[in-house]
Amino acid sequence: MTDFGAVPGAVVDERGLEHLGNPMREQRDLASGRALAPLADRTVLSVSGEDRLSWLDSVTSQALTNLEPGRSTELLVLDPQGHVEHAASVVDDGEQTWLIVDGDRAAGLLTWLTRMRFRLRVDPRDRSAEYAVVGGTRDAVDALPSVAVWHDPWPVVAPGGWGYAPASPHPGGERDWSEAVIPVAALDELVTEAARGERVLAGRLAAEALRVAAWRPRASNEADGRTLPHEVDWLRSAVHLDKGCYRGQETVAKVHNLGHPPRRIVALQLDGSDADLPEQGAPVRAGGAEVGAVTSVARHHEEGPIALAIVKRSTPVDAALTVDGPDGPIAAAQEVVVPPEAGRAASVPRLPRLSQRR
Repeated sequence: MTDFGAVPGAVVDERGLEHLGNPMREQRDLASGRALAPLADRTVLSVSGEDRLSWLDSVTSQALTNLEPGRSTELLVLDPQGHVEHAASVVDDGEQTWLIVDGDRAAGLLTWLTRMRFRLRVDPRDRSAEYAVVGGTRDAVDALPSVAVWHDPWPVVAPGGWGYAPASPHPGGERDWSEAVIPVAALDELVTEAARGERVLAGRLAAEALRVAAWRPRASNEADGRTLPHEVDWLRSAVHLDKGCYRGQETVAKVHNLGHPPRRIVALQLDGSDADLPEQGAPVRAGGAEVGAVTSVARHHEEGPIALAIVKRSTPVDAALTVDGPDGPIAAAQEVVVPPEAGRAASVPRLPRLSQRR
């Protein structure tokens, strides 16, 4: 196991490197490309075999049959009612497909994929003993000795996708984030270099703060067993609305075409006067009534205390919200991510790629 504790100032927990003493500076270093973030809370899976892409296409929300080598995308595994069970970052190298998965979901996803093989020529495997994940800007991770690099497509609306967020420009529009799959030995060398003062690292708190500020959903946080992809704007990058059938597809189409998701994700600007942040799962209230729960929370180097929360669709967009904190209610200013009227007729249409808009 990689010894993050050898790096001066390192604070390590069961999920790896939390921070190195100054999460705010680490955020700035990450965003500028100066630092790299070892992501021990990610797990690497791979799928080899001639049928891998068409098979993954048939059992997930994303169109993958014609995925070109090196192109990054993401997929969701839904239950029969359309709720998100698993999510994975996806990149294919021409011989095998690499999946980067939240560590607490990896075993369940691998078990499900193994059961779904039938007689197809596919071989899903856990590669966490061999490979680790390191995040940072595109240029920063491209310099690593990787077997695969996933460039986060968020918030670009992928082919077949649909964007609900009304913000223009989207707060994630300038997000420069990639994740490299590197040999464990290469990660050990990065940590050794950092211990000698030759490499700048950042912890998980810094990476999470940048994600939350970009309204970027993550399975471990935003998928609570009831989450529909529409509720967290995941149709944008992880769902192809025009592909063939897959488990949960009927619900995805019905909610998007004929209805509205029952809940919606919001971004919260939290009152910064409290020293302690609310915990994931903390109730969100409007007028004292519970209307949702916090899914992600962070302290951002520019925005201060921020959070993502999933609330009832009926919650007014101008409602004065509070979040239950360790020492009492925390005032929370709401910013709409998915509007209450989200659906094909009332949502933001597909947008051109960022490269075209620029």
